[in-house]
Amino acid sequence: MPKTVTKSKTLLKAEGLKKHFPMKKGFIKKEITYTKAVDGVNLEVFEGETLGIVGESGCGKSTTGQMLLGLLPPTEGKVWFNDLDMTSLSKEELRKLRKDIQVIFQDPFSSLNPRMTIEQLISEPLKIHGGKSKSEIKAEVIELIKVVGLNEYHLDRYPHEFSGGQRQRIGIARALALKPKLIICDEPVSALDVSIQAQILNLLKKLQKEFQLTYIFIAHGLPAVRHISDRIAVMYLGKVVEIADRDSLFEHPTHPYTEALLSAIPIADPTKRKEHKLLEGDLPNPSNPPSGCHFHTRCPYAQEICSQKAPELVEYREGHSAACHFPLDVAEVK
Repeated sequence: MPKTVTKSKTLLKAEGLKKHFPMKKGFIKKEITYTKAVDGVNLEVFEGETLGIVGESGCGKSTTGQMLLGLLPPTEGKVWFNDLDMTSLSKEELRKLRKDIQVIFQDPFSSLNPRMTIEQLISEPLKIHGGKSKSEIKAEVIELIKVVGLNEYHLDRYPHEFSGGQRQRIGIARALALKPKLIICDEPVSALDVSIQAQILNLLKKLQKEFQLTYIFIAHGLPAVRHISDRIAVMYLGKVVEIADRDSLFEHPTHPYTEALLSAIPIADPTKRKEHKLLEGDLPNPSNPPSGCHFHTRCPYAQEICSQKAPELVEYREGHSAACHFPLDVAEVK
């Protein structure tokens, strides 16, 4: 069961977030169009919860995560962290804020410097932000490596000496070093074997409770998102098309795209299988998205208005919103 989240305290808020990348062609590299990777995202993350963000590759979820981290400046929109406008901060002010917002990357090998020992990797953020002696840093590094399920003797080794799951544990230890309030997990288990994925997800849940952490969990694998998330935002072509608590989303998908994603999840029990909702065509080009509702070119329920007018994100149940002109499974609340 999802834990109860106190929604009175908003830790992070994004409003009207957009990221458009210029595309240039020709000998003189003339700017001709823009790729709309993120096109108007509004999100609210409550203290102590896990917000999952899901969608197909190319939907803009990782770009959204990078803007929430401050790694990418938004084309438009604002991001507030603890009521502090991150988009207006100087580089020095943003650097000081880094200790409160950390990240766990998708590839645990490429995100670790192969020339540094594990002790150097975990202690690096502690040294950068200063204020502690060598002995204090050493003691904290030993504690962190044990917290993530590894041993003290691992500290003298290098990243290539570990398995993928162990490297991700090291990445988690490094993210925990500065005692952050928010950790953005950018597909942290997608590069791991299924059995190892479960171990990492369970570790993240354990650490969340132990260190009072808030997570944004970005992934395209719905089973992993369901296992760890309290609320889930579904993205399609740069926009959030549905957002709800975990159980409501899986039991009552309101947007046709969410319905299609859920129907694609393999179910071992043949008596519980549902009809697979096939989507026609590929994800449209984000530099030239369809008019109206971006999903109408692939939607089995699309009508004329869908190609003419973009739907607003409307709340159909408490805490359950969707952007669709013809929402599913809402007859009982109309």
